[in-house]
Order: sequence, then structure tokens, then C-alpha cells
Amino acid sequence: MSEVAVEVSNTLSRWWGSEDEIVTIALMIFASFLSIYWLVRMLTSKNTHPPLPPGPRSLPLMGNLLSLDPELHVYFASLAKVHGPIARLWLGKKLGVLITSPELAREVLKLHDTTFANRDVPVAAVEGTYGGNDIVWSPYGDQWRMLRKICIREMLSSKTLDSVYSLRRREVKNTVKYLYNHVGQPVNIGEQMFLTVLNVITGMMWGGTVKAEDRVTLGADFRQVVNEIVGYLGIPNLSDFYPGLALFDLQGVQKNMKVLAKKLDGIFESMIDQRRKMGSDDENKDFLQFLLKLKDEGGDYKTPFTIAHLKSLLMVINYSL
Repeated sequence: MSEVAVEVSNTLSRWWGSEDEIVTIALMIFASFLSIYWLVRMLTSKNTHPPLPPGPRSLPLMGNLLSLDPELHVYFASLAKVHGPIARLWLGKKLGVLITSPELAREVLKLHDTTFANRDVPVAAVEGTYGGNDIVWSPYGDQWRMLRKICIREMLSSKTLDSVYSLRRREVKNTVKYLYNHVGQPVNIGEQMFLTVLNVITGMMWGGTVKAEDRVTLGADFRQVVNEIVGYLGIPNLSDFYPGLALFDLQGVQKNMKVLAKKLDGIFESMIDQRRKMGSDDENKDFLQFLLKLKDEGGDYKTPFTIAHLKSLLMVINYSL
């Protein structure tokens, strides 16, 4: 039997050469079949991914981050002159598409708004909005429609706004009184108008809940926390451009946002507890009372309105100040 095997081996060696040559030929045949298979797939399969828009040259890993101009509107206008009304930008590992014509903007924002409604939630926003459960960062769906309906049809309805009329009137009277007491003295009208609007909005949110003697202190602490949170939301974060680095939190944005969000949550919790102890108070109505009532009653929404949604709505209103 061994003599037969030796004879077969000798015959193959005469046909194909040495064992190394046999391995080389086998690899070449395999590579040829693989190339033919890949070529057939390329020719027969339909390309489901359309080509990307034109754009400036990008660097490996960095993309176009280093070429961004601080005056973005000027930079975008220069890209539009070179690449047309739609251009591509690589922000690290994230792809951005730049729209610079009214026609395309109408296509994106009006005709196909639901297709482009979802947003890539930054790390800071995830920590600062209870996991992105607010109306700004929620994906388009039942939850987003529920929050939008609460904001537009219920919170900002004529009936609800009329119910907090006394709070708005009180803040305007305080401003008029301040200006009257400073007759003949220089007054920063712009600053006073800003403070009036700020006090009106915060008063509408929980002005009927917080005691008058605590309102100034609470407002100052609240504004400080919100200003710090907004600052972190505006910081370019490596974790957003390179999701693989989010685990390391190289800039400490996630860590600091968790601390600030915890402080803000403590403020919300104290106000919610105080409002619950007050019960239903028709004389001191505010948005917080309305939202708590909506949460307890449940409503007719497909998605339940939770305490996280309540707090996130309060956050969004304050971020807009």
C-alpha cells in the first residue's frame, strides 16, 4: 500500500513539480475563483447605496475637522461655490451633508421632513436630557408626537396660558416698579427686559410652587446650573466625532454633565415634592402643576407620559432661555 502511495506522489511530482509548487498553484486557482465570484457579484448586484455628494478632500481619521473655519457661514458659502448646493463633509467618523440652496432646504425641511427628522444625539445631550427623552432629541415617532402635542396643544394653549396670566402680570409689575424707583438714574433697559422675560418664563413653569422668599435664591442657582449645561452642550466633543472613544470620555464632558444633571434633577425633585404637597391650587397655577396632573391622569397617548418626560420638558424650556 505504501508503494502505491509513493508511486502516486512521484507521478504528481512529475506532473506538477514540487509540493511548494502544488500549494502555489492551488492558491492561484482559489484566488482566480474568488476574483471571478467578486466580479460577477459586482456586475449582477444592484448598488443600493447611491454615491455621496461632492466635497473637499478629507484626511484619514480627521476628515475635514482641521479645515473648518470658525466663521462657518463663510466656510459653507465657499464650499457651495466650489461643490454646488449640496456638499459632503467628514467630521471625524461622522458624515455631514451641507445644503446651501432654498430649493434643497425646502426638500429636506418641508417635503421630506419626516425622513430627516431624527438627529444624532451628542453625548452631552444624552446625559442632560434624561437619555434624549425630550422633544429636541427624541426620534420621530409616537414619543415625539406625544411631547409635541403636550407642548403645542396643551402647555401653550390659550386656556393654559390664560391660567398663568397672574404670574406674568406679577413679573411685569415688578419690572415697572423697578424702573419707577430708578427714575432719574441710568438703567440698562436691555438687561431689565431680559430679566423680565426670564422671570416670566420661570414663573410660568413653577412660579406658583416656589415661595416668594425662595424664588430669588432658587432662580440664581438654577440659572448657574443651566448656563454650565448649555456650555457643555456647545463644546466640540471627541466622543461625538469618534464614537469609539466615547467609553474613555477624554474631555470629561460626560462626567461633568452627569454631575450637573444630578444637581438639576435635585432642583426638579424638590419642586415636584413641594407642588404635590400643595395639591390642586387654582390661585397658584403653573406649568408644573399642569404636567403633574397630566402624568397622573395618563391621557390618551400611545406613549405614556412619565416623570422623565416631565423633567425633560422643563429642561428644554429652560435651555431656550
